Amino acid sequence: MASRFPVLADLFRVKTIAEITQASDLAAAENHGTGLKRALGSWDLMLLGVGAIIGAGILSALGTGLAGGYDSNVGYTRPGAGPALIVSFVLTAIACGFTALCYAELASMIPVSGSAYTYAYATLGELMAWIIGWDLLLEYAVSNVAVAISWGSYATGLLAAAGIVVPPWLATDPRTLLQLSEGYATNHPGISLGQKLAELARAKAGEIDGGAIFAHWDTLATTPIAFGFPVAVNLLAMFITIVITALCVWGVRESVRANNVLVALKVLLLVGVVIIGARHVDMANFHPFMPNGWRGVQAGAAIIFFAFIGFDAVSTTAEECKDPARDMPRGILGSLVICTILYIAVATVIAGMRKYTDYAGVADPIAHAFTAIGMNGVAAAVSIGAVIAIAAALLVYQLAQPRIFMVMSRDGLLPKWFGQVSPRFHTPVNATLFTGLVVVVPAGFMNIDEIVELTNIGTLFAFVLVCVGVLVLRVKQPNAQRKFKVPAVWLCGPLGIGFCTWLAAGLPPATWRRFWIWLAVGLVIYLFYGARQARQRRAAISQRQLDS
Repeated sequence: MASRFPVLADLFRVKTIAEITQASDLAAAENHGTGLKRALGSWDLMLLGVGAIIGAGILSALGTGLAGGYDSNVGYTRPGAGPALIVSFVLTAIACGFTALCYAELASMIPVSGSAYTYAYATLGELMAWIIGWDLLLEYAVSNVAVAISWGSYATGLLAAAGIVVPPWLATDPRTLLQLSEGYATNHPGISLGQKLAELARAKAGEIDGGAIFAHWDTLATTPIAFGFPVAVNLLAMFITIVITALCVWGVRESVRANNVLVALKVLLLVGVVIIGARHVDMANFHPFMPNGWRGVQAGAAIIFFAFIGFDAVSTTAEECKDPARDMPRGILGSLVICTILYIAVATVIAGMRKYTDYAGVADPIAHAFTAIGMNGVAAAVSIGAVIAIAAALLVYQLAQPRIFMVMSRDGLLPKWFGQVSPRFHTPVNATLFTGLVVVVPAGFMNIDEIVELTNIGTLFAFVLVCVGVLVLRVKQPNAQRKFKVPAVWLCGPLGIGFCTWLAAGLPPATWRRFWIWLAVGLVIYLFYGARQARQRRAAISQRQLDS
C-alpha cells in the first residue's frame, strides 16, 4: 500500500520544526551514542565559512570575470566586466548578504543538518525539499569538481617550478584538449565530436597543421591516443579529492583543525596580495571602466558569484555545533563579511595592475598579474597559497554534501545506507565515500568552465527558495522562537530573491538547458523512489489505515 504512486497531498506535505528536531534526536538514539558529535563553536563555524568561500572562485574566476569567456563550441559565452568587475563584486556581495540573513534566521530556528533542504521541507513541502536536496548536489559535490580541477592546475604549476614535470596529458581533461582554436571554430560552426576526432587523426598523421585547428595542440600532439580518442586525465585533481575525502571520514574535529590552519594561511596570502599589488596599480588600467556596460557587469557578477559560494555550507554542520541557534548566524554572517572585504580589495588591485584584456583565458589571474611585472617570487607565493586555499574549500564542501545525503536518508528520500554514521569516526562514512566518488571521476575528465556555471545556477536557485522559505515561516509560524531575525524581512527577502534572479539571468542559455535537464532527472528519481519511500508519507498512510 505504501508503494503506490504519490498523490498531490503527499508532494507538498511539510515537516514541522518539532518533527525535524525529533527526527534528529531519534537518529542519534538509533546510533546508540555513536552519532555526530557537538564539537564546533562560533569561531570554528566562521572559519569553516571562510574556508569554503575563499577558494577556486577568487583565484580562477577573477580572470574570466574581467576579460569574459569563450567556448569554442558556442563562441563568446559572456562579455567581460572589465575594471567594473569591482561593481560586480559589490552587487554579488549584496545579493549574498540578503540570502545570508535568511539562512541565519532559518539556522537559528531549525538547528539540524541539511541546510536549504531541511528549511524547504519545513516551509514548502517534500517535493520542493527534494528539488533543493538534488539541487545542492550542484553546489557542493559538483562544484567540488571545479575546485579539484583548479587545485590540480595550481599544483601542476607549483611542481613544475620545483623541477617536477607532470606530463601534460596527466594534468588536463580530454574535453579541454579537444577545444578548437577560435579561428577554426568560427569557420566551422557546429563541428561534432566525430569530426574533431577525424581532424585529430589527420593532424597526428602529419596531413594537416594541428596547431591551426586545436587550441591546445602543443599538449594534444604528445598525448597518447586510444581508439582515436586522446588518453588524458587530471591526475592531481583526483589525488587531492581522495586525500580530502579520507580526512572527512576521519572526523569533523580533525577536519576543522586542518581547515583553521589553512584559512589563516590563505587570508594572509590575500592580504599580502593587496599590500604588495597596491604599489603597482596603474590608474590607466581602469579606463574604460565599464567596456561592456551593465551587460558586462551582470555577466561578471554571474560568474564571480562562484567566489562567494560557501557561507551556506556552515549550516550543514548544525548537528555538530555546540549552540547552533546562537553560533550559526555568527558563522554564516561573519564569514561573508570577512570574505567580501578581502574580495573587493583583491579585485581592485588586480584590475589596476594589468589591462583587463590581458586576463583573457588566464586560469591563475593573481599569479599572472605579478609574473607580468617581473615579481616571480610573489607569483610563486601566490601559487603556493592557491594550493592551500583551494584545498580548504574542497575540505568544507566534502564535509557539507554527505550531511545533506544523511538527512535525506533520515527522511526516507534516499536509502538508509546514506544515513549510517561510523561508530569509530562519528561521521556519515557511507555518504562521505559516495561523495568522494561523485567528485573524483568527473574531476579527472571534465572541463572547469561548464562546471562553474552549472554550480552557480544551482546555488542561485537554492538561495531563492531559502529567501522564500523565511517569508513563508513568518506567515505560517509568526510566533516561533527565533534567536536571530532578518531585519526588515519583507524588504530583505524579496531583494534577495530579486538579486539572485538577476544574477541567474546573466548565465548563458547552455547553462540553463543543462540545469533543466538536471532537475528533470532529479524529479524522475523522486517520483519513482523518494516519494514512495518518504517516512512522512508512509507514516500518514499507516495512520489512515489505523483510523479506518
